[in-house]
Amino acid sequence: MSPLELSIAALAAAAAGAVNALAGGGTLISFPVLLALGIPPIAANVTNAVALSPGYLGATLAQLGNLRGQRERLLLCIPAAVIGGLVGAVILLHTRERTFVALVPYMLFFAAVLLAFQNRVRAWVVRRLAESRHAHHSRFVPVIAVAAAGVYGGFFTAGMSVLVLAILGATVEDSLTRLNALKQIIAFSVNIAAAVFFLFSDQLIWLLAGVMALGAMVGGALGGRVASRLNPDTLRWIVVVVGVALAIFYWFRN
Repeated sequence: MSPLELSIAALAAAAAGAVNALAGGGTLISFPVLLALGIPPIAANVTNAVALSPGYLGATLAQLGNLRGQRERLLLCIPAAVIGGLVGAVILLHTRERTFVALVPYMLFFAAVLLAFQNRVRAWVVRRLAESRHAHHSRFVPVIAVAAAGVYGGFFTAGMSVLVLAILGATVEDSLTRLNALKQIIAFSVNIAAAVFFLFSDQLIWLLAGVMALGAMVGGALGGRVASRLNPDTLRWIVVVVGVALAIFYWFRN
């Protein structure tokens, strides 16, 4: 790739890192940019997933205090998330390029919808927890659901955190703060499992992933610093509109 293309990819990753730090949905920015640069869709998805995965570490570390007392859930959900992420990654690498191209607009649209309903999902989780404090669920129901969400996340990461939070809210009784921490480490586990698997594939563009990873870390740091000055909801809706517009564009393009 030319220095100009690498610079554009790095800027896109920086924007994605900042958006992830502020509102989520950064993949809806960086992935389409890679497609626009002429990167084959599966290689673009793999490279994007690897490049943005370190960004989940900081958010996970920040939530460690809220994971106290959740040892049993962690022992059940983390392996399920890892297995789901690996299965999703395997499915991705065994998907034909033509099939993946056909799925791109639908995945972008689905991720945009998940991001659009992010606040409503949180509000629903809060209401449900308040209304069903004495409900009992099988400990294996969330494990199965987490594994299923992990398959989606290993295949295409955008919107997975919202999906996992909805699953936890429906199947686990606890505070939103603790469920959010659990969601974060589950999303981290899925992304890292898929990213490590992708390291051994021939679809990863190493130089591009390295440049984008640096950009994403810079963007994430900047996003964290300006978080108090920006309205996350406004930014989130901008990303949603961009995601829907890109989904429509790729739908007609296909």
